[in-house]
Amino acid sequence: MYNYQETKQRLFTEDGQVMFLKVRDQVKRLLAEAGAVRAQEAWKGVCGDSWMMLACLDRLVELREIRELNDVKAPGQHRVFVAIG
Repeated sequence: MYNYQETKQRLFTEDGQVMFLKVRDQVKRLLAEAGAVRAQEAWKGVCGDSWMMLACLDRLVELREIRELNDVKAPGQHRVFVAIG
């Protein structure tokens, strides 16, 4: 089962940072186009562990770059995010 606190440490490896930056860039592009992004679109074209991909999004939330729409209860790949501000 996904646990952000356990998976988060892997984001700070070389491979984790590469994945994080790809996801972040994809999220920024999609937010500029549509104003919201679903997790599965944020990962499009990014290869790797799905829990790491979730952790990338949770890290962006933690850094206050995006926020999750909490009123939408959905499986991980269908979580929806918007920009803060």
